[in-house]
Amino acid sequence: MLIRPLEKIYGKLGKWLVPLLLLFFFVFSSALLYSNVQQRQVDYKEGQVADKSIRANKTIENTEATQQKRKLAAESVAPEYTFDEDAGTKQSQLIEHLFTLISQVEEETKAENEKRQKAAKKGTEPQLITLDEEIAALKKHFEQIDSDNLAFYQRIPNNFFQIVFQLSAEEQATVKNEAIRIILTQMKNPIRINRLNEVRQNAYDEASFLNLSTDQTQAIRYMLNQGIVINSVLNEKRTEELQQEAMNAVQPVMIFQGEVIVREGSQIDSNVIQKLNLLGMTNQSTSLFPFIAMVLANILEVFVLLYFIRQLKGQERRVVAIVFYTTMMTLSMVFMKFFQIFQENTSQFIPLLFPAAFIPLVLNVFISRRTGVIAALFQVVMAAFIFYDSIGTNVLTIILISYLFSGLMGTLLDRKRISKQGLSSIVWIVLFPLVMNTILIVYQGMSFTDSRAWVNLIASFAGSILSLVLTIGLHPYIELLVTDNSIIVLNELSNPNHPLLKQLLEEAPGTYHHSMMVANLSANAVAEIGGHSLLTRVACYYHDIGKLKHANFFVENLPDGAENPHNFLLPSDSKQIIFGHVIDGAAILEQHRMPQMVIDICRQHHGTTLMKFFYFKAKERNPDIAESEYRYPGPIPQTREAAVVSIADSCEAAVRAMDHPTNQKIKEFVTNLIQDRLLDGQLDDSGLTMKEIKIIQKSLVNGLCSTFHSRIKYPKMESEAVEMKQEQERRDYNGN
Repeated sequence: MLIRPLEKIYGKLGKWLVPLLLLFFFVFSSALLYSNVQQRQVDYKEGQVADKSIRANKTIENTEATQQKRKLAAESVAPEYTFDEDAGTKQSQLIEHLFTLISQVEEETKAENEKRQKAAKKGTEPQLITLDEEIAALKKHFEQIDSDNLAFYQRIPNNFFQIVFQLSAEEQATVKNEAIRIILTQMKNPIRINRLNEVRQNAYDEASFLNLSTDQTQAIRYMLNQGIVINSVLNEKRTEELQQEAMNAVQPVMIFQGEVIVREGSQIDSNVIQKLNLLGMTNQSTSLFPFIAMVLANILEVFVLLYFIRQLKGQERRVVAIVFYTTMMTLSMVFMKFFQIFQENTSQFIPLLFPAAFIPLVLNVFISRRTGVIAALFQVVMAAFIFYDSIGTNVLTIILISYLFSGLMGTLLDRKRISKQGLSSIVWIVLFPLVMNTILIVYQGMSFTDSRAWVNLIASFAGSILSLVLTIGLHPYIELLVTDNSIIVLNELSNPNHPLLKQLLEEAPGTYHHSMMVANLSANAVAEIGGHSLLTRVACYYHDIGKLKHANFFVENLPDGAENPHNFLLPSDSKQIIFGHVIDGAAILEQHRMPQMVIDICRQHHGTTLMKFFYFKAKERNPDIAESEYRYPGPIPQTREAAVVSIADSCEAAVRAMDHPTNQKIKEFVTNLIQDRLLDGQLDDSGLTMKEIKIIQKSLVNGLCSTFHSRIKYPKMESEAVEMKQEQERRDYNGN
């Protein structure tokens, strides 16, 4: 039902109202979302301060960072060494062989010298073999040594040979044995190149404490220097294998779509530039596809609305649905935009404070359940664009699923005032969404020891509570925007100080009292069948307002003893006056801009019933008179509330006119009247079921009996009053 301002706009624009409204909604939505998905020209440079948070536009491997991590992993691998346990034995064997050769050379020298002495002439000194010749003879023997071992002997300095050839056999044996012993001792453990000098020095020190001659000690030092070698060699192949394994174990460093590369206000450094280069974001235009998708989504929403309203009956209902939907969705997008701004500057979970269930819930209650479902779905679609900068992050997943779940929960509530649904509304709007958000936290792998998990839960819980509170608190004011029979309006109209009610009381007191009685009867009956009780009461207050025009022509307003003025009128004239109170009443109510349903009940409260008294009176004068001429203009009641008022109005007037009404007489009359209305087809369009009619009948009978039936006299009341008076006198006497 169109409210007055909307009715004026619709009157001016007519069929153009809906297209213009949808066009405005499309333009506004697109303009509101444009800043989130617009194509931007970016040119980031090192040292520049980011004017907004920059997020990755795609998922890609950070190859440079991956290589750095793999290099570090390879460098962290300990080198693999091979320990040659036989190296000491091999060195000792070489020394053993050396001294064997030395002994052999000395024997050869001795034999040669003896030979020369025998061959020398008497009186002349023989030319003996010199030390240098001995050393030369020893090195001659080296030519027979295997090439693999030759290097060992070649590196021995001449000083060693000069010393050792001057030593006795026993001294040479001591040098040999001690050198071999020290070498074997030192080379039992791994010797790497970095420890070679240290081990040799330890060996030198040990040789110094052997209490040998200087030449022996020096000879041993020469042997130690030559015999102690590296016996733990780097295994390059195995080391390379371990390094490769370590590098292969390193996971690629990924830049995920939606990941924050640099936050607003932070300086862009070389690392950021490297990532932006990799993403191709340093000097380019952002993608145009999100903007195109946003426009297409808004177009889809408009076409969905157009297809939906085609299924609604009545142009007024279509206009109200479109106006209210577009208004609520515009409000929803503005709120989401507000939370998106705060998300950038504070917590990423701030958008969960958005009351996602509010808009679908309100549309469900005031328009239809399907409207609420459409709003819940497109609310999520719009959120995907509003929070576009969060794409690729876990936060967006939580936001969208939370909005969708909360919105759809709002459409599952009954289509009645939320404050009357109690625990059910808390379960649907608060409890279930909270459980879903907990599930999302578990799904994302967030720990409940993490403060972010609790911020998520608290924000979503607050958003659900906000949805519930807003719906309950704003319900009366939203009614003012959607319908002309809101609670606020009805409460104002039910005020006895309303000008029309005051006029009715002053000019037609009987009608006023009759209206009050009908209001009580009707409101109680409507409440028992789950109808709009307050609206029914207010409609009853004004249903006979048309009697103000000819108040004295209605019997309830005649003073006692006054003669009925219809006795002086023709039936046709009386008919016009009686019919007039319905037509005049509707005109008065329209003039005072009453709710349409109040006007409708005024028109329908007599339906097309027959005005029997004047019809039969006219039939006495003219037997050919048509019954249709004495039926009310109608229409018949179109709602349950109008049907109840129609029955209650007739019952109250008839029972009031009864002589000594009893419970039985009242019950029989109400039953017969309802039966007559059913047979006459007056309740065909009301939507009442037989079960509801029985409930209405019982309620009206109880109400009429309690009002008009004589009260029972209680014989004991006089004696009880006397006893109470005597008791009070005794208290007063004792008190004095």
